Amino acid sequence: MQNDRQKILNFIANNTCFALTTHDGADADGIGAEIAMVYILKHLGKTVRVLNASPVPERFRFMDGGRLVEIWDPKTHGGIPGKSALIILDTSDEFNTGAMKDIIPQFQAVMVIDHHDLNPHSTLEGYIDPSAAATCEMMVDIAGALGIAVDRETAVALYAGLIYDSGSFAYSKTTIRTFNAASVLVLAGASPYEIYGKLNESISTASLLLQRQVLSTLILHCGNRVAALTLRKEDLAATGAHFEDAEPLVNIPLKSKEILVSIMVKENSEGKIRCSLRSKGMGGVNVSKIAQQFSGGGHALAAGFCSEFTFEETLTRVLETVQDALEKL
Repeated sequence: MQNDRQKILNFIANNTCFALTTHDGADADGIGAEIAMVYILKHLGKTVRVLNASPVPERFRFMDGGRLVEIWDPKTHGGIPGKSALIILDTSDEFNTGAMKDIIPQFQAVMVIDHHDLNPHSTLEGYIDPSAAATCEMMVDIAGALGIAVDRETAVALYAGLIYDSGSFAYSKTTIRTFNAASVLVLAGASPYEIYGKLNESISTASLLLQRQVLSTLILHCGNRVAALTLRKEDLAATGAHFEDAEPLVNIPLKSKEILVSIMVKENSEGKIRCSLRSKGMGGVNVSKIAQQFSGGGHALAAGFCSEFTFEETLTRVLETVQDALEKL
């Protein structure tokens, strides 16, 4: 992947003004990578703005202490694309960038930094390394290649993204490279105990009530090998929780030794449908390939997509696709 990394290093060297974005519904890995790229680019004397399609979820706001992330507004930011190069972080799928998708062609140049499996429908290119545990892991490599030592604030954001996407160093992509990156960040001032607490021990009561509601919808399929959870917009209204509070819940069914795949179909307050998919173990169902069939993407063990179908049809179609995948194993 050294040649791919050199692509992004050249891209940075050959441009002066930058905009950054990540997938809509940003998570800790995307946000951490954005914060780190801002630090790197400013260190090199570049100008940079972070433009996301939606706000930073509440549980990740501690990562953006400088309030660097702005919400794309054509009235305020309309002049930026024609004067800037765009770096898309933590997704190689332009279809997953929300309101930013339509303006991507307006930028002077575009590059991607991502660790997901490449979506075959995407036209983007850049530094893509599916062997990395997180995009934040790749950002540590980039900073090192440029000889830039990150400060404590940047190290906190990167470490949070690293443990979020590596499952606290438990997921299958975790390697010695992941631990080496973590070591660099801890030496730079990131506190594993404090960051774990902010990510995992600071949810709201409303989020806890949402968890109770979502788990009450659990239905098992395919001989108890597949779990399906659902979230309706009425559940958000009843509990007072935010849509992003539901994201971790899809992982809970995988705690059962019998369940191989967990599915969660979610409806936000505007009625838009998303689906999250999780799979267990190497050699199991590759949920990234399933998500790609619905114009989504992700990892072999964690993926998702925005659905164009109704709530019920989305669940039915995904269950059928997962069942087919299980039968082929």
